[in-house]
Amino acid sequence: MRKLDATGLTCPLPVLKARKALNEMQPGDRLELMSTDAASALDVPVFCHQSGNVLLEERREEAVWFFLIEKKKAT
Repeated sequence: MRKLDATGLTCPLPVLKARKALNEMQPGDRLELMSTDAASALDVPVFCHQSGNVLLEERREEAVWFFLIEKKKAT
């Protein structure tokens, strides 16, 4: 599993960095994204839905949101 720390970055950077990381990964690989940007709570699920990647988990611990994303399977 790859981890991406996007804490301290504001919209749209967490999603853009997640997209770049996922593009470098293999289908079925997982990315844990950490963000402190409140907009990520909306942006990441929308990004996953639109891109076909799977949002496996979403949780918040104090001011940090954690997202576990699985790269979409090859078609």
